[in-house]
Formats: sequence, structure tokens, C-alpha cells
Amino acid sequence: MHALPPDEPTRAERKRPLVGVLAANTISIAGSSLTLIGVPWFVLQTTDSAGRAGVVAFCATLPVIVAALVGGPVIDRIGRRRVSVASDLISGLSVGAIPLLHYAGVLEFWMLCALMAVGGLVHTPGLTARAVLLPNLAEHAGTTITRAAGLYDAVSRGARMTGAAVAGLLIVAFGAETVLLLDAATFGASALLVTAFLRGVPAAEPQRTSGKVSFGAYRAELAEGWAFMTRTRLLLGVTVMVMMTNGLDQGWSSVLLPVHGREDLGGATAIGLMISLFGGFALLGALLYGMWGERFPRRAVFTAAFLLSGATRYVVAALTDTTLPLAVTMALAGLGAGMLNPILTTVMYEQVPEALRSRVSGVATAGCELTMPMGGLAAGLLVDGFGVTTALLLFGGTYLLTTLAPMVFPAWRGLDGGPDVSRTEPAVPDSAREASSPHPSAK
Repeated sequence: MHALPPDEPTRAERKRPLVGVLAANTISIAGSSLTLIGVPWFVLQTTDSAGRAGVVAFCATLPVIVAALVGGPVIDRIGRRRVSVASDLISGLSVGAIPLLHYAGVLEFWMLCALMAVGGLVHTPGLTARAVLLPNLAEHAGTTITRAAGLYDAVSRGARMTGAAVAGLLIVAFGAETVLLLDAATFGASALLVTAFLRGVPAAEPQRTSGKVSFGAYRAELAEGWAFMTRTRLLLGVTVMVMMTNGLDQGWSSVLLPVHGREDLGGATAIGLMISLFGGFALLGALLYGMWGERFPRRAVFTAAFLLSGATRYVVAALTDTTLPLAVTMALAGLGAGMLNPILTTVMYEQVPEALRSRVSGVATAGCELTMPMGGLAAGLLVDGFGVTTALLLFGGTYLLTTLAPMVFPAWRGLDGGPDVSRTEPAVPDSAREASSPHPSAK
């Protein structure tokens, strides 16, 4: 048996960056799940207003759009590792300040909104920075993008499940403030993992670009990401559809489910149970798709999964005031939802060249999150004006109509693989080719 050369990485060393990112994402998303329950419950407890809960959700999600829209070029220039670490640290400080100010007796409603806005502004670039590294880390670890994407989504789903279950129990035992402090700690742990595991990974460091850093160059890079997405009808269709469902889901998670849980299901523990069931079965769905999903047409699986995971939750919640029917529905909905992101992630990596990945991902993320601020705000206003049952039915009907898109529009046939034949422009703009060149020319 011959020893490996000194500079030849072992199999475990090749997998180390991927494992580090998966661990960091798991901890960060578990913490975010604590906030997903903790903040709406904190607002409802301290203000007794669904409308104010919607306002907080609006403030938390509006900056997300700005960050996602302009973040792609910034992520490449600063470096994906640095952006991820800074994002986690600032997010931890912003969410941790909420209970500390509350304990001090000085927390005003506008301060809560401002702190949530800061968290929303910096959190998405960190998630994007880790997500766009996935193809490079998968190749380095010797696995396929599809399997890595399935694993990435599976651990994310599992983290949401765990975080939601812990949040419900902690709120009952210690109060929402403790949940927010624990969330702040998880962001710190995520930052440490990324710092340790991604150091020295070339794709995680600042990317070489042609020309000097300027507003004009930055605007051009952003425009390239936007132009590529709008030329690719499948990506545009995906973005518009997910934009609608994300807005509806934001209303569900930030207002409709917390209000329904408080009024009809018995409190925070029931909400944690519902989200945990959804996350647990989503984890199962992601794992099942990772093992066998490649055997089936993506479009058929995607359409069926979205119909299963969408409108059913809203309708069942509107028509029942007991836990069991909604629990069964959330489990089935989670099973379908777990199959969605592995499909979309794989399609994104197939359609978008590596040189444009951060830019297109940033634009797509901004588009997908465009309606999220209005989703929470609209849900709060509808509940205050017409009651939670009417709000649930209106949201559910809109969700059903939205998820019929893959059955109606021809561009969705591209889900089953291959480049988008409707795109007639060059796949990679000239400036992006220069930016990805190992020897960029000075300008």
C-alpha cells in the first residue's frame, strides 16, 4: 500500500468544507425557526394585535428584498465566507438585542421593527453565500449536485423541525424572550463553523473581477444577473410562482398560524408541533427525493408536491378548530414541500453558469421574496378586519391558483432537464466571461 502524497487531501478532508457548511446552515436555520415562532408570539403577547404582528413581519422582510437584489455582486467581491460570517454575527446581535431591551424596560415598538429590519437585511446574503458554494463543495467532496442539494435541503428541513419543536416548548416554559436569546447564540455558532471549515477554499474567497470596483461595474454585474434570468423563461416562471407562494407563506407563518394557534389550538406548543410536523415530513420528502427522485419527471413531481403542500393547510385550518386534522395536513404538506427545493436548486445550477451564479441567485432571491413583506402585512390586516377564517380561505384560494402554473405554461417543461430552449441570447455575457477568466484584463 502506498501512502498518499503530502499534498493529496484524504476523502474526509475533501468532504470537510461541505460538512462544515451543512452544519453551519443547520444551526443557523434551527435558530431562525426559534424566531419564526418566538417573534410573532412575543408581539401577540405584548401588543395583542395581529395587525402589529403583520407590521413586524413587513419590517423584517422588506430589507430582505433589497439585500437579495444588490447582494450578488457584493458576495463575490467580499467573499462568500466573509459574507456568511458577517451575516450571522450581525443577525445574532440584532435578534439578541430584542429580549435584552425588553428586560431593561426600554423596548419600543419601533425599536422591535428596526431590529427585525436589520436582521432581515443581513440574513439573506449569508444564506445566499453558503448556497452558491454548494456545487463547488459537492464537486470537491466527490458527490453530485443533485445529491448535495437534496442533503442540503434535508438538513435545512430537519433544522426547522427541531427549532420549531424547541421553540414551542421553550415559550411555554421560559417565555418568548428566552427563545430569542437562544437564536442569537445559534448565529454565533454558525459563524464559528464557517470560519473554521471554509478557510482556504478558493470558491469561498473574494472572486477576481475585471476592472476597478465602481458603481458602474457593480450596476453592470447586477444587470447581467437580471438579464440572464429574464431571458430564461423557466427561471422567470419559477421566480414569479415562488414569489407568490412565499408571500402567502409569510402571512401563514407570521400571522395566520400564530393567531389560529392562540385562538383555537391551545397555544405556542401546538404551533411548534405543527411546524415540526411540517419540517419533519419535509425532511423525509427531501430524503426520498434524493434517493429516488431522479427516476421520475421533475415537472410531474414538482406540480403534485406543490398542490399537496400549498392550499390544503389554509383550508383545513379555516374549517377546523382542533389539532389532529391540521396535524395530519401539515405532515402531508411537508412531505410534498420537501421535494420542491432539491428540484429548484438542481435546475438553477443546470441553467446558470458558475460565473453568474451569485448574481442570478441574488436577483432570483429578491424576486422570490418580493411579496413577503406584503404577505405578513395583508394577513394581519385581514385578520383584524374580517377574522382569521376569512383570511385563511382567501390565502388558500390564491395559493391554489398560483400552484396550477406548471400545468398551464409551456416554459415549465424545462424542469425535466436541459437548457432553456427559449433563451436566444448568449448564456454568459462577455463581461461575465472576463470576470471568470483566470487572467482578467485590466480596463
